[in-house]
Amino acid sequence: MVAGLDESKAPLLDHLIELRQRLIHSAIALVIAFIICFYFAGPIFNFLVAPLAEIWEGEEQRRLIYTALHEKFFTDVKVAFFAACFFAFPVIATQVYMFVAPGLYKQEKRAFLPFLVATPVLFFLGAAFVYYLVLPVAWDFFVGFEQTATQGDLAIQLEPKVNEYLGLVMRLIFAFGISFELPVLLTLLARVGLATSEGLKRKRRYAIVLAFVAAAILTPPDPLSQIGLALPIMLLYEISIWSARLVEKQRAEQEKALGNDGDEDEDEKAD
Repeated sequence: MVAGLDESKAPLLDHLIELRQRLIHSAIALVIAFIICFYFAGPIFNFLVAPLAEIWEGEEQRRLIYTALHEKFFTDVKVAFFAACFFAFPVIATQVYMFVAPGLYKQEKRAFLPFLVATPVLFFLGAAFVYYLVLPVAWDFFVGFEQTATQGDLAIQLEPKVNEYLGLVMRLIFAFGISFELPVLLTLLARVGLATSEGLKRKRRYAIVLAFVAAAILTPPDPLSQIGLALPIMLLYEISIWSARLVEKQRAEQEKALGNDGDEDEDEKAD
């Protein structure tokens, strides 16, 4: 009995050792990416500020400010960590795949790989969408609330703090990036049988309401940003329905093929 317990502990110990190895590799990749990104934190932050700088182009007196001695330093740390997570994700995802792959069948590996590739691609598309389309419109909207000095009225001029600006940009990028993962999530649910294309179609009206609720929570309180997030979520939901239908079609074809193989085996036995 003791020998049996020792044998059962051995595979678990091997899995824990491999898990530790994968975590160490992921951590090393993240640390290396963080060090490199911290060196380039200034240019990365300037890239994130570019949509606002383009609105203020030609106004040399415009600036961003920080009011605490440590604020700019920790802003650079946040920028570096934010960029490091993005650049290190392929390595981390590869380590995850290498850890779970030995326990998967060949067919399951083929099914898992597309989702692994689609996840960073869709997140990047969401980040690009908010950076190139939403931010310029939203920043132009907010800058429009400035007030010039007139007789009896004081001037109201925007001077964003660097940490608040970065926090808002990161929030929007994460909100849009995660929202663009909706097809991956719903397709996975369809693959394991927890969702169907017909069920998603029936719940379309609730999805539309939830899209606007999520947009109201995740974006600044302006209609342009909220609509800019809600509309892509609705489009991605429709893509998810189409993807779930493809998964169901593939499953039906596989079941039909297995059924035909079973019939052939029975015929051979009868002969």
